[in-house]
Amino acid sequence: MNVIISATELASDLEGENPPVLLDVRWQHQGSMRSAYEEGHIPSAVFVDLDADLAGPPGPGGRHPLPDVDRFGAVMRAAGVSADRDVVVYDGGQNWAAARLWWMLRWTGHTSVRVLDGGIALWTGPLEQGAGKAPAEGSFEPAPNSTDHLDADSAAALARSGLLLDARAAERYRGEVEPIDKVAGHIPGAVSAPTTENVEADGRFKPAAELADRFRSLGADGGTEVGVYCGSGVSGAHEVLALAVAGIPAALYVGSWSEWSADGSRPVATGADPR
Repeated sequence: MNVIISATELASDLEGENPPVLLDVRWQHQGSMRSAYEEGHIPSAVFVDLDADLAGPPGPGGRHPLPDVDRFGAVMRAAGVSADRDVVVYDGGQNWAAARLWWMLRWTGHTSVRVLDGGIALWTGPLEQGAGKAPAEGSFEPAPNSTDHLDADSAAALARSGLLLDARAAERYRGEVEPIDKVAGHIPGAVSAPTTENVEADGRFKPAAELADRFRSLGADGGTEVGVYCGSGVSGAHEVLALAVAGIPAALYVGSWSEWSADGSRPVATGADPR
């Protein structure tokens, strides 16, 4: 199935006999956006907090490590998620947070999840205010797979044997600046592929053929295993989503640079050259 959905298509689906479960995962670095959700959200949407629900406590595993899987399953069931019901996720328009939830649901076994292309910023329908009505309990039971997920060691191996894409800004990849983590640079062998180049000015993804051309030029030739990392596993999920739009499967290194750079024994490369 298509991994993204337009605002027009979503409006139609919400009026159908079997509307999707709708999850609002608006997020900012400064804290929860529940207040923004309560000020106005797409009707029937349930709020999901990225920091509280889609990540564990920051530490050696990175700034947004994976949460306890059983707790994640409980949060999804409380939001109405079941394996046999479509899910649509959205955020404020950047689609980084929405992509993180999309990836986590796919990683834990849900096969029918889409992201609202361009987020709530492109929604022209009515908005609902307040805390929202609690949905009926879902039945989703997470079953993580190893195919979609990389750890530090498998990311390093993939940088040597396949294609590891760095979704951060190019200047962070080159090691010229590092506004968040203690060490600047990139994983040796990784290829710079800023996630900002996957979208149009309004936040929607570029056409699938254009994305396929972009990733092919970076080394995704159809026979190469592909992985992605970023700073803490959020914008990297957006790049995995862009690759999926282009028809290219890819795994996510969730710990990303925040985990990699926290261990002083791991090698660091700088400059424009991957190695």
